[in-house]
Amino acid sequence: MSHIMIISFAAAFTGAFLESKYEPSTLIGLDGVGPTGLPQAFGITPVILAGLSFWILIHGFLVVGAARNKYIELAEKDGEKEVKARYGMPNLYAQGTSKNALAFNCVQRSHQQIFETFPQTCLLSMVGAVHYPITIAATLTVYAIGRYTLSMCYAAADGDADKRYSSKLAPWTWYGYISTMVVAAVSGVSFLVGKAVL
Repeated sequence: MSHIMIISFAAAFTGAFLESKYEPSTLIGLDGVGPTGLPQAFGITPVILAGLSFWILIHGFLVVGAARNKYIELAEKDGEKEVKARYGMPNLYAQGTSKNALAFNCVQRSHQQIFETFPQTCLLSMVGAVHYPITIAATLTVYAIGRYTLSMCYAAADGDADKRYSSKLAPWTWYGYISTMVVAAVSGVSFLVGKAVL
């Protein structure tokens, strides 16, 4: 975990410094000020967040919903008792430790784990994007790629939660999340001192 912290802090500070020094938003034609007084490049952040929000919704309906039906059928076929009561709504997770319950719970966890970081990511990225919109767009993209990969690996884990990190992209969730926190903190300090600090 310490290497994730070191890399994330280094990436955040480097990105914020480079953005302040070289203003990369001019390279992509988003160097103006929008109608709200925020940098024009700020708009990248809500677009990424909206896309990620849509994916979270679809993941819940398509992946988790389909898995609930699949594992109810498999549990009934395997002769498990009280299947509807254990797997059905309003239960978030299936009760018990059968292979089907563990497999379904990994799929459900692939969706629920998102909500442990996503609300903070939304707030932090919006704060960070005020002063460092390109850096936040980059950290948010890293978070989104990692979040998607981690969730899909978790959903495909067949009850073995250790498989959630079976892809090298899955830890990107944490690189993106921690980097976003650091950039938001730097942006917050910039608010306090009245100018970009890096």
